[in-house]
Amino acid sequence: MTWQTMEVVRDGAVLEVRLNRPAQLNAFDWEMTGELTELWKQTAQDRSVRVVVLTGAGRAFCAGADVSDLAGARRPRGDGVGDELAFLPGPHLDVPVIVAVNGVCAGGGLHFVADGDIVIASEAASFVDPHVSVGQVSALEPVSLAFRVPVPRLLRLALLGKTERLTAKDALSIDLVTEVVAADDLDVRARELAAQIVAASPAAVAATRRAIRDVEAALLGPFMERGWTAVQAHWDHPDSSEGPVAFAERRPPRWQA
Repeated sequence: MTWQTMEVVRDGAVLEVRLNRPAQLNAFDWEMTGELTELWKQTAQDRSVRVVVLTGAGRAFCAGADVSDLAGARRPRGDGVGDELAFLPGPHLDVPVIVAVNGVCAGGGLHFVADGDIVIASEAASFVDPHVSVGQVSALEPVSLAFRVPVPRLLRLALLGKTERLTAKDALSIDLVTEVVAADDLDVRARELAAQIVAASPAAVAATRRAIRDVEAALLGPFMERGWTAVQAHWDHPDSSEGPVAFAERRPPRWQA
């Protein structure tokens, strides 16, 4: 199958996926989320895949949702938060996902970080959650990261919006990522980690991963649903459209009182 928004390469038991909208900083639009969802469904049926490596093309990892999709009428991708986030690999697969953050990771791009089983970054990576700066509610990404990042740092990331940008070193210090390498070494290091996983018992790896993910799902699941409700409830607020329009027009937003 030919993909329009990503590059997919199979190397033995490793599936390498590279988000590929570099001109848009790999922001995800409906086409990309649709392709990703289909890819993970297909991969789940292929028992020869033992690990997935996910990274980005160009200077960005993922800039989150395409801002052009935020300015107009909003609609959910399905019935609940599970359908909304179906473009993430973790819930579909029984194999580990290594996320290699090669550049800026903004807003919804943090979903991939929260979903990754192992997250590494290049020295060129940075992390920012600008939702509130463009009039959007950030109620999914911070919740999904609540077991990984200290809450005080999550609050700064979510509430200070575009002004709180973490370097790769900052991200390492709060366990948002678990390893930082030189930019030129990122792909190589991701493949080394993938090879280590492939060398282990597939059944043991799958059962171990499932046990840990079950804890996250049980404890965070209800709060993800609440967060999704809060996100959708805000779509009708004037600030939800004003923020993306102001961003596109390069002017300060005019918020409602």
